[in-house]
Amino acid sequence: MAIQFAKHLGAFVATTASEKNFDMLKALGADIIIDYKKDNFENILKDYDVVLNSQDVKTLEKSLTILKPGGSIISISGPPTPEFAKSIGASAIIRFIIWLTSLKIRNRAKNLNVNYSFLFMKANGRQLEQIADLLASEIIKPIVDKIFPFEQTNDAFDYMESGHAKGKVVVKVK
Repeated sequence: MAIQFAKHLGAFVATTASEKNFDMLKALGADIIIDYKKDNFENILKDYDVVLNSQDVKTLEKSLTILKPGGSIISISGPPTPEFAKSIGASAIIRFIIWLTSLKIRNRAKNLNVNYSFLFMKANGRQLEQIADLLASEIIKPIVDKIFPFEQTNDAFDYMESGHAKGKVVVKVK
């Protein structure tokens, strides 16, 4: 859905995937798709304004290098920043641990003259209304990969953790 949101906002979108997912990602609006099995995105992309990272720290570090000076990287997979710790009212010890665990990536970002932030997604009524409108008008179309009955919830988690889901995995309660 991130590709669709970005395109809706007018962004030029580059992403990585295995070749078997290229057609789906093109249909969602991706402008550039890099086969992560064959190419290193950090050797191809450059001078981007924003990167949304949802992968591991290794990918996060590579992503810093494709930003232009003053660009921003937003990670939903961490590490959290001291600003995030403060925003949730974390205790002093937790703030210190978060400060320490994010120090390397924050320093690397600073040295490259880019901004690093951590985004913890939370429910926001106004945003959810806007998303509902985009869904209702079919500007954004959810991609459902697989639906599991409630009794197979563990199988649904296993499937998601396999890394092979091509969209949302749904557990049907009734």
